[in-house]
Amino acid sequence: MFAQTQRLDAANASLGFHHERAQSQARGIILVSHGLAEHSKRYSRFAAAMAARGYHVFAFDHRGHGETTAPDAPIGRFARRDGVRQVIDDVSSVREHVVRQYPGLPVILFGHSMGGLIALNAAVTHPEKYDAVAVWNSNFNPGIAGRAAQAILLAERALKGSDVPSGILPKLTFGTWGKSISGRRTEFDWLSRDPAEVDKYIADPLCGFDASVSLWLDIFELTFRAPQMTHLERLPKQIPIHLVGGGQDPATDGGKAVIWLSNHLKAHGFSLITTQIYQDMRHETLNEIGADAAIAAFADWCDEAIARS
Repeated sequence: MFAQTQRLDAANASLGFHHERAQSQARGIILVSHGLAEHSKRYSRFAAAMAARGYHVFAFDHRGHGETTAPDAPIGRFARRDGVRQVIDDVSSVREHVVRQYPGLPVILFGHSMGGLIALNAAVTHPEKYDAVAVWNSNFNPGIAGRAAQAILLAERALKGSDVPSGILPKLTFGTWGKSISGRRTEFDWLSRDPAEVDKYIADPLCGFDASVSLWLDIFELTFRAPQMTHLERLPKQIPIHLVGGGQDPATDGGKAVIWLSNHLKAHGFSLITTQIYQDMRHETLNEIGADAAIAAFADWCDEAIARS
């Protein structure tokens, strides 16, 4: 069923999504937020595994990605303006659709990479809507380099507009991360040690596209927004939060950015933080060698989070 694309009308957008039903009596709902330059259909293995553990899984395409369409959101752009607000609103729209279909079940919000940025921002914006949050392979601490990237993007926007691909950010991110892998076979080996998974990404026409200047600016807004105390203070301190990183992931500085987020949350009073760094893994934990074990560990955490809720 996950392979079938379904559609949900949201504010000025038609959201494409995929759904896997729980194979046994449902314990909860997992709402999946995917990463940059990919799409929700890539989460089929994860959805099947979690459905086997008793979870309904919904994964949808963000604006400018996959099969979601909106008048001002071609591939590579959230929106002409207010992109951050609109993607957060989309998460809420999908959540409302999900709970109408399966009322009374707890909702776990799961995000990978850019999707993790969106997930935590959605949680701090609407804390009453989610019972637990998982943020995998996301970098909320790009530091001075992140601020420099914002300045570069603002200069690009002034020179050529916001609705064209950035000429510099792909080199500073995807390009640099690709070159960091010793003995790399392709420029996307930074995603996974599994050659078959890397090849599938490269061959997928909905993956690997160049993001617009405006999308990159929205990503950095998400990056710096959620960790601010003014936003974190809205989130219940007892909400279970699951953090995962890869020790060989250049996008998170070898998992150090994940550790930073864990420590940042703990320093602000959050007490139910589970942090796991898979030392041999790169960026896409769900498509890595050893992914099944990581998914099983996550399912165990979900069971505990549901029991707490």
